[in-house]
Amino acid sequence: MHYKYLVVGAGLAGLTMAERIANVLNEKVLVVERRSHIGGNVYDSYNEDGILIHNYGPHIFHTNDRGVYEYLSGFTKWRDFWHRVLTYVDGNLIPMPITVETINKLYNLNLNCFEVEDFLRKQAVELDEIKTSKDVALSKVGPDIYAKIFENYTRKQWGIDPAELDTSVISRIPVRTNRDTRYFNDKYQGMPLHGYTKMCEKMAASKNIKILLNTDYREIVGDISYDVMIYTGAVDEFYNYKYGRLAYRSIKFVFETYDTEKFQEAPVVNYPNDYDYTRITEYKQLTGQVHHKTTISKEFPYDGGEPYYPFPTAEHRKQYEMYAADMAKEENIIFIGRLSEYRYYNMDAVVRRALDEFEKLRKR
Repeated sequence: MHYKYLVVGAGLAGLTMAERIANVLNEKVLVVERRSHIGGNVYDSYNEDGILIHNYGPHIFHTNDRGVYEYLSGFTKWRDFWHRVLTYVDGNLIPMPITVETINKLYNLNLNCFEVEDFLRKQAVELDEIKTSKDVALSKVGPDIYAKIFENYTRKQWGIDPAELDTSVISRIPVRTNRDTRYFNDKYQGMPLHGYTKMCEKMAASKNIKILLNTDYREIVGDISYDVMIYTGAVDEFYNYKYGRLAYRSIKFVFETYDTEKFQEAPVVNYPNDYDYTRITEYKQLTGQVHHKTTISKEFPYDGGEPYYPFPTAEHRKQYEMYAADMAKEENIIFIGRLSEYRYYNMDAVVRRALDEFEKLRKR
């Protein structure tokens, strides 16, 4: 059978491309997905107690990109939601990211916004060059806050010293000198009203889209023909690891359900210095679901499992660039997404990447 377009992977990147091709170009698309479900890591489902959970950890939609927001709004209504995170430090729960409230609680002070700005300026370390995540933290908040909040959490998350990680890791965490305790300050924030899976199902609802689940594309690629492949899987696997395996950090999610309506004071609580897990998420606080029980997940980072986070080191980036050179030579294959591009993507960014790639495709 012939398909003009073959999409490998049914995460947000693959589904966005498939949906645009099917509904704008009115072309047939075959989507092949190795897992038993669509949605990639945004997949959510109801557990045996009837509580909606995020199977691959918490996903909160936020963006300043109006085009992405309007695009996804075609497949879901939104529940207004402003994410908040607490961090357990020295026996207290303090707000993250760092704000006036964080500094005051951490040091038992009563500073105003201007005084906190001066406080952080005095704490900050002047560096000639900022090369690593440790450098970023020291230059913004100084050694004490770095040690209390960032150092051990980052070490747990990545398994190596923050001085070995590039600047991207800690640079994603804002430091504010106001009282805004929202984790994100994007213009558009929310949760899909009926969950991410329902949103993804609507994206894939076109009669022009056929989806094969539980299928490795290599099992069927010899039995079909296609003009263009859109590949969202791991690039090292695509090239049979010719330059070696790319390193990823994985997460083990341990879900627990309690016979109580609320487990903790915020949707997510970080534990930088205590316990083996990095954080606890309580899903009802994300989804707004009303239920007499509650489900949480604890996250235990490790190496060698399901690939979640590309390793942000110069060494691994150089290894990826060898694959990227081969990717650039391909004529009828489009590589897109965090696994094929070996980079961290927020949800809005990967949807924008797919929308932009589609526009290039339609102009071919």
